[in-house]
Amino acid sequence: MSAPPAGRASGFGTSIFTEISSLALKHGAVNLGQGFPDFPAPDFIKEAAVRAIREDRNQYALSWGVPRLRAALGGRWLRRHGRPVDADTEITVATGATELLHDAVMALVQPGDEVIVFEPTYDAYIPDIVMAGGVPRIVRLEPPRWTWDSAALAAAFGPRTRAVILNTPHNPTGKVFARAELDELAALARAHDAVVISDEVYSEITFDGAEHVPIGTLPGMFERTITIDSMGKTFSVTGWKVGWAIAPAPLTRAIRAVHQFVTFTNSVPFQEALADALAHAEAIDYYSDLRATYQQRRQRLAAALDAAGLPTLPVQGAYFLLADPSAFGFPDDVAFCRHLCTAVGVAAIPPSAFYADPADAPLLARFCFAKRDETIDAAADRLRKLRALH
Repeated sequence: MSAPPAGRASGFGTSIFTEISSLALKHGAVNLGQGFPDFPAPDFIKEAAVRAIREDRNQYALSWGVPRLRAALGGRWLRRHGRPVDADTEITVATGATELLHDAVMALVQPGDEVIVFEPTYDAYIPDIVMAGGVPRIVRLEPPRWTWDSAALAAAFGPRTRAVILNTPHNPTGKVFARAELDELAALARAHDAVVISDEVYSEITFDGAEHVPIGTLPGMFERTITIDSMGKTFSVTGWKVGWAIAPAPLTRAIRAVHQFVTFTNSVPFQEALADALAHAEAIDYYSDLRATYQQRRQRLAAALDAAGLPTLPVQGAYFLLADPSAFGFPDDVAFCRHLCTAVGVAAIPPSAFYADPADAPLLARFCFAKRDETIDAAADRLRKLRALH
């Protein structure tokens, strides 16, 4: 008989993402569920990766990242935020943001420590806390603007609070936290000597004038913030898995101590490609084009969903739309998403997967618009069947 899994992993079952993807494949559904682009990455970043491989940049890098990439990331932070970052002691490159989130939690959290998360919450956060022996403290964000209750936020902090995990722009809601909200959270973090782990992988994808403000740039916050970002969403290369963490030297040392025994290092050609791409992207105003293109895709999908009787909630960033299927009479979001995939032929994700208690989740469905126009139009054609079936 095989040994049972460790207790810390016993509650980690197969995610709804796997189920929906399998259903989409089985039924030939247009997959608007998983959050990855179905269009090519920019030529300039692909060519940079090919060039790095041809130049034989194929062996281990330093555990914490290729020096020229860390220098490029430090320069980018200085240009944007006016604060120098030491590339040798304050930047760590690793295998994507998901690994760095794990590294950060494992480096900071002792058994019994409390970590505040905002619900709906990206599905890796709570497992990371549990694996470290920590205790999640959940603060709800309420639709449609996904705001927290200030009293509930303040009450979540206490003598055992070690960290807060923030995600902005936010998955799955598309919320971009405003400066006033970040000031409120920062004041509590300072008062309780808590570290903020800020997941900012959608930092370049914002709409309608919403401004992404890294909480680490607020007064008194750099020294208690781990800012995590990634090339995957910004450059449409989610499979390349290069992320970075910017943090003060003491926190960086702790992250690196864990990282060296998780992946040690990651793909050198892709790190080299990112170093080239960061400079090139600014020179050609790539980020403005990226936002404009995603805004058009958002509007295209929102129109299709609205026409199908699925009104959408406001979204300021990232590349997801939440739609309201309550008119169709389903008991919960999982039932609706299964029906949508099997009977209509469009895959979406039930946001209850982002709640500790799925029964507490509002009835919504998450659709990804990081897709070609042809994909969105194919989904729109199928969504027209939804009204006919009900």
